[in-house]
Amino acid sequence: MDHYDIVFIGNMGTGKIIPFEGPPFIERGSPVLFAAIAATCSGKRIAAVTQVSEKEEYLLEPLKNAGINLFIKPGEIAKYRIVFPTANVDERQAFRVESGDNLSIRDVPPFEPCLIHLCCMGTREFQLDLMRELKGRGYLLSVDMQGFILQADGETGAIRHKDVPEKKEILSMASFVKLDAVEAQTLTGTDVLHDQADMLEDWGSSETVITSSEGVLARRKGKTAFMKFTNRITLGRMGRGDTVMGSYLARRLDHSVEDSLRFAATVASIKMESAGPFVGSLDDVVKRMDNPFPV
Repeated sequence: MDHYDIVFIGNMGTGKIIPFEGPPFIERGSPVLFAAIAATCSGKRIAAVTQVSEKEEYLLEPLKNAGINLFIKPGEIAKYRIVFPTANVDERQAFRVESGDNLSIRDVPPFEPCLIHLCCMGTREFQLDLMRELKGRGYLLSVDMQGFILQADGETGAIRHKDVPEKKEILSMASFVKLDAVEAQTLTGTDVLHDQADMLEDWGSSETVITSSEGVLARRKGKTAFMKFTNRITLGRMGRGDTVMGSYLARRLDHSVEDSLRFAATVASIKMESAGPFVGSLDDVVKRMDNPFPV
């Protein structure tokens, strides 16, 4: 069996981005892409399980270039349309164009025990079954609640935030839970970050990471930390939360919550200053941590 520090499982996809100003463009926009690449800057051994058709194998190039070991299932990718109706990059409307194929336990090789981060974008039933199977095999789990909360309308494709009836079971199975502030509000009913973290912890979340427009919060064993983003411009809003989580998990394997949070907020800040996944080195991140607001 192969050994990895973290295995990321999720769908490949593309998004047609329609910005508030400027022409539309196509972006490789899957959570597994942003999260796995962000994790590599910590020097950990990273793998990804995903699916892609032969004609779209070019989407895998950034993952390969980052040194990530790939386990590929032939299949259709997910396709989305993302509209930014105002200059506020946190205000966006999402539509599913093509759903892509689901990933199941049959697509996951028998890895040695490790941390697995689930960032799938499929039906709730498939994702929940996959979590249960992986937990039963003894893996340490991290989960992106986005895949459960964001659900597409069957007729219009419009993606809406919906509460998750199985949320307490999901939270209790995961060692790490990732959400953004809007997703957390959908589950908890409150828009106050600290209150969201309190409630999620009460429901079984061992370690919670919540991103917002200002920065990122982490909660563990009743203690909360918050770190602001330091990006000077925002050209790469897509993948912000995934970049935070991938870099946080990799750093968290051998660092404290506070240090990992600072590291992840820094990686995401660098990433947001250009489109696409994080491009940089550990040295770049350390320098930015020492000087958060370079001239």
